[in-house]
Amino acid sequence: MRWQGQKLGETDTAALPGLEDRSSVLRSVTTPEFAGMTFHEVLSKSALNHVPGASRMPFAWTINPYRGCSHACVYCFARGTHEYLDLDGGSDFDSQIVVKVNVVEVLARELRKGSWEHETVALGTNTDPYQRAEGRYKLMPGIIETLAASGTPISILTKGTLIRRDIPLLVKAAKRVPIDVQMSIAMYDDELQKAIEPGAPTTQARLDTVRALADAGFPVTVFLMPIMPHMTDSLAAIDSALVRIKEAGARNVIYGALHLRPGVKPWFFQWLDANRPDLVSSYRGLYPGASAEAPKGYRQWLAKRTRPLIRMHGLDGRHEDDYSRRGFRPGQGHVQTSAATAAAAAAAVRFTPSARAEAPPAQPMLF
Repeated sequence: MRWQGQKLGETDTAALPGLEDRSSVLRSVTTPEFAGMTFHEVLSKSALNHVPGASRMPFAWTINPYRGCSHACVYCFARGTHEYLDLDGGSDFDSQIVVKVNVVEVLARELRKGSWEHETVALGTNTDPYQRAEGRYKLMPGIIETLAASGTPISILTKGTLIRRDIPLLVKAAKRVPIDVQMSIAMYDDELQKAIEPGAPTTQARLDTVRALADAGFPVTVFLMPIMPHMTDSLAAIDSALVRIKEAGARNVIYGALHLRPGVKPWFFQWLDANRPDLVSSYRGLYPGASAEAPKGYRQWLAKRTRPLIRMHGLDGRHEDDYSRRGFRPGQGHVQTSAATAAAAAAAVRFTPSARAEAPPAQPMLF
């Protein structure tokens, strides 16, 4: 890889001019506690990442203390980012974890700058800050404390149940700054979850974490995404998921269909070919060539299916297309459910559709 063999204090006489001092990597660590994984401990030059102005994200700044992720979610959109390190987006992304060991110190320095405007900082937008490595390196407490001390609002998205360790700290920080907490829970079939998210905590463990956060006073948002065409997009699957989300104490839901960016598409289709070969042709129709998003027609169909159920269960919900800097923010209000809407949604759930009615709109690209 580009930085393999770099050690603190050493120089590379064969390097290009200006790159002789290659001390950004401290060491690479393996341990029996994390069998099959390697942690590359690096010194980060910056902690705060500015989000491009054209992005749809509802925040302008992020922090990513780790690169790569042991959750090993087959569909993870961040897989392509590992290729910059001359690592692949498949098994390397799952097992070669880059750790920015000095991120707290760098963050503190950046927040002291007079130019810092105390905009919301989001964590978990690329790889999970509460993946297994956090149990070893414990970077998040320092990040949370540093952001709160500077008066900077915090947003956290995670699949990791390790966030429960930091609930007392988050409660304390929330007295100083606004804090949004989101839990990503896409799969509600245990067999599918183990197959497609082999390193992530179970669905129930994450729901229990939502309950712990809600009991601590946080208005938790659940990311019900990606919804997988022909695997998790049935009425029964969506309704069952929303029942469990509501029972866990979440207030908000963000939902959306699977994305397949170029860096993840080959690995996803490799998994699909091995686990669901019957769906390969359908998915190639849905995501042809370099297309990363499901067709607009499918996304509209999914929204029409999901919105009445969200309202019926008394949740505040938005499609990911509405989750933009100019639009929805987690924790904004609560959707009031009319009796008519609830009745219609309940009827839709009770109805056992024909195969034709259950399928997405009749478009050749979907099948």
